[in-house]
Amino acid sequence: MGVFDKLGQAFGVASSKDLNIEEYMNSAEMEQVDVMHEPADMYVKPVSISSEDELKLIEDELAKKNILLLNIEELAKRPTTRNNVITNLKNYVMKINGDIAQIDDTRILITPAKVKIIKKKKGATQ
Repeated sequence: MGVFDKLGQAFGVASSKDLNIEEYMNSAEMEQVDVMHEPADMYVKPVSISSEDELKLIEDELAKKNILLLNIEELAKRPTTRNNVITNLKNYVMKINGDIAQIDDTRILITPAKVKIIKKKKGATQ
């Protein structure tokens, strides 16, 4: 019995002739699977945001314990919207005991509960 036959049996396929590995690996359910590494407890995810409507996405990612590198370049073009989004994010992050820090004009680092950001730079002699 070959490797593909065993793989086919594991997935409920009678024989490797019925199982198209390439088709299986390209299926939608396999898009999120990293076959080279075991799953992590949390991920660092880059996220771009262009409106207040996307705040729910950020809250969902923080609930999954992911650390977000938020790109607010689109929001920088609309200062009022940017300020509203940042205020809402700060309030939410405080509520969940996470942390938030601005990296530069277009990027913000957001962490989930119980993950804190050290905001003071240490000198080489400290």
